[in-house]
Amino acid sequence: MSLGEVVPDYAVIALSGKQYKVREGEHLLVDRLAHEPGDTFEPTVLATGVAGGTLSDGGAVTATVEEHLLGPKLIAFTYRAKKDSKRKRGHRSRLSRIRIESIG
Repeated sequence: MSLGEVVPDYAVIALSGKQYKVREGEHLLVDRLAHEPGDTFEPTVLATGVAGGTLSDGGAVTATVEEHLLGPKLIAFTYRAKKDSKRKRGHRSRLSRIRIESIG
């Protein structure tokens, strides 16, 4: 690394149609990925930057899938008073926990 080269503090990545601002060593919950726990992958990098400084295009980010898990249970209950009409639905989002290994 030369004296003029700057190491980026953060990166903006795209996963599953969403954008995340990440830092090295950070843990992140994202929509379920096709990778298995323990796999390392490189997400699409939109930009990298230095805190309080400039933003540049591209870069490289490596991330590791730590585990697959389920999000909290969400229940949607609707009813109409005096109409004998009610409906109960719910779901749990399928998530993956990833760890940002390096930003370059």
